[in-house]
Amino acid sequence: MNWLAYSHGAALCASLIVTIGAQNAFVLRQGILRAHVGKIVVLCALSDMILIAAGVGGASALVGRYPAFVHAVLYAGLAYLAWFGLNALRRALRPGHETLDVRGEPAAQQQQKPQPALAVVAMTLAFTWLNPHVYLDTFLLIGTAGAREPDGARLAFAVGAMTVSAVWFVALGYGARLLAPWFRRAIAWRVLDAAIGGMVLFLAATQLR
Repeated sequence: MNWLAYSHGAALCASLIVTIGAQNAFVLRQGILRAHVGKIVVLCALSDMILIAAGVGGASALVGRYPAFVHAVLYAGLAYLAWFGLNALRRALRPGHETLDVRGEPAAQQQQKPQPALAVVAMTLAFTWLNPHVYLDTFLLIGTAGAREPDGARLAFAVGAMTVSAVWFVALGYGARLLAPWFRRAIAWRVLDAAIGGMVLFLAATQLR
């Protein structure tokens, strides 16, 4: 196992996956309600693994044929990273966040009508596969970054990214009830945005090689 490439994949995935988007908010809410959490976590993690494998494998094939195109896509992705990081820092500096409207108290939980498993599965797939950012982040950015690793290190890079994705969704789904009280406050989102913004900008700078 090439642990350096593994750490590159893990760091890149970590910077991209810890974002306050529709998919993560959905997983967080369902985790707080303890509704079909296992199904949601498995679907999200497997979807990311498929996209990461396709991205690294597909981008690897493109490197030999269209190196200029791959580098152009990578730098477009890095520009997106820089834009995303700056916006995260801007949100952290300026109040006005929307707090997460979730309820974790037992009484409120009892008032929630349980959703059918099939409906929850369909919503999870929609939040994952109909989200354009998934293809930009997971397939294109992670894929093209992994394609730049040496031939023997690409598998380790992909495994590192997959590991972080799986750990993230497990932690988000099953740890949601512990986080819920904090994320009713706007300051929690500001702290998280500041951390994400700093990490993303650092990562974008290190990928300029």
